[in-house]
Amino acid sequence: MSPHDAMPSHASHLVQGRRVDMPVKVRDASLCAATYLVRADPARAVLAYSGLDVTEVLPGRAVCMLLFMQYRDSDLDAYNEFGVGFLVRPPEAGPPPRRGPMAGLKDLGATGGGAFIHWLPVTQSFTLEAGRNIWGFPKELAEIDLRLATPYKRCIVRKDGRLVIDLLIRPGIPLPPPAALPGGLDDIEMIDAYTHTDGVTRRVPWIVRPSGIRWRPGGALIRLGNHPVAKELSELGLPKHALMTTTVKRVAMEFAAAEEA
Repeated sequence: MSPHDAMPSHASHLVQGRRVDMPVKVRDASLCAATYLVRADPARAVLAYSGLDVTEVLPGRAVCMLLFMQYRDSDLDAYNEFGVGFLVRPPEAGPPPRRGPMAGLKDLGATGGGAFIHWLPVTQSFTLEAGRNIWGFPKELAEIDLRLATPYKRCIVRKDGRLVIDLLIRPGIPLPPPAALPGGLDDIEMIDAYTHTDGVTRRVPWIVRPSGIRWRPGGALIRLGNHPVAKELSELGLPKHALMTTTVKRVAMEFAAAEEA
């Protein structure tokens, strides 16, 4: 069975008087992401409310992901989005492995780990309400200025009139599309996304079809503002050198219904 066949399609939700069928489809979007190794204990403090633990890919180091997306055609309309996420372990996984480099990363799939979405500002109200009600994504309105038409991809996020972050990404070398690789698939089943709202932790399965992928080590510059989220990021050790950056010129995605974790 392909990831596409496994996506449940029977559910629907009513959002602002519109019916949203599952899985929710994104037909055309662009993505830019910067990945950082950050201090594990401050990351745990940030995520203490969720009941999830960070995955230590190296002893004392967790993975923080900063991403920005432009959604041009989706079931939730067109909008911009910024995200802060962490690789995490579910509570039933037990203590994280402490032996060997990258042991935590190898442990991720075996324990049902995934990417916890900590903060997810967007630029329009329909996707905000849908994201919160259908999956529990922590969406809130913010000003998100995306500049994707230049060689350097830039995202400036302001919330409540205060700068949160100014993130600049320099695209790297082109990578072949997944379908062109040996044993490749058009649809890629990603690690699950995790959310937490109103005391409930949820798991969200999703698949992605990317094209125009570029990757490089490093490749990001950060300027933090004076917003509380910027303070959280600074306590993780940002700004610092990125572990890697990824840009995807065009991506299509499907999001299944959320399940309580």
